[in-house]
Amino acid sequence: MIGAILGAILIGISLGVFGSGGSILTVPVLLYLADMPGNMAIASSLLIVAFISLFGGFIAARKKIVSWRHVWLFGIPGMLGAYLGAWAGSAIDPRIQLLVFVILMAIAAFMMWRKPAAKGNSVQEIKLARIIFDGLIVGAVTGFVGVGGGFLIVPALVLLGGVPMFLAIGTSLMIIALKSFVGFAKYFTALTEQGYSFDWATIAIVTVAGIVGSFAGAWISARLPRDKLQKGFAIFLIIMAVVVLTQSVL
Repeated sequence: MIGAILGAILIGISLGVFGSGGSILTVPVLLYLADMPGNMAIASSLLIVAFISLFGGFIAARKKIVSWRHVWLFGIPGMLGAYLGAWAGSAIDPRIQLLVFVILMAIAAFMMWRKPAAKGNSVQEIKLARIIFDGLIVGAVTGFVGVGGGFLIVPALVLLGGVPMFLAIGTSLMIIALKSFVGFAKYFTALTEQGYSFDWATIAIVTVAGIVGSFAGAWISARLPRDKLQKGFAIFLIIMAVVVLTQSVL
């Protein structure tokens, strides 16, 4: 359990620093440090990510760095997508979900390695149809593999929603929370009907440790170069993708 707590703190740190990336660590933490089976790790990760993101989103909202218009534009189709993704995920072999998860980790690492810092401090023109469509797709990914999708949401908000980076991070946290709660609700119904029982104690401990880590992430973000942190995290994601692929898929 100590390893799971330390892993959860790392999840919170990543969310605090980048507004994304931490949720993609939750499944490996639950798989290898909390010994959960694949389908339960994917489902439980959604609830953990939802609470950690909601906490960070509330802090961002108090600082007035959340664009509520974009939360609903992206979040409502995202909730629909998350429900559909969870429905599909609960009906297939968990190894397929984990293979998709590995692919997404590699994509996230690539994006975090090369993504330049966004410029500007004002909201630009919104590409409405594209951002709604992206919300639906990212929501489906969220539900299917148990990730928050912040590594996809933040670029979409910046490039399609015209949101400056300082607003995109806080906004992404609220969107992640909305989608993740809906995705977990579907998994909970499907898996309990199949006779599975959730480890609520582990979920609670990992959630609290992740929230603590988010404070550390905010502290680190204010003091260390974001570009170097981002590239270091990208390398870590590639390592974790290889571990999941070799230990749980192949």
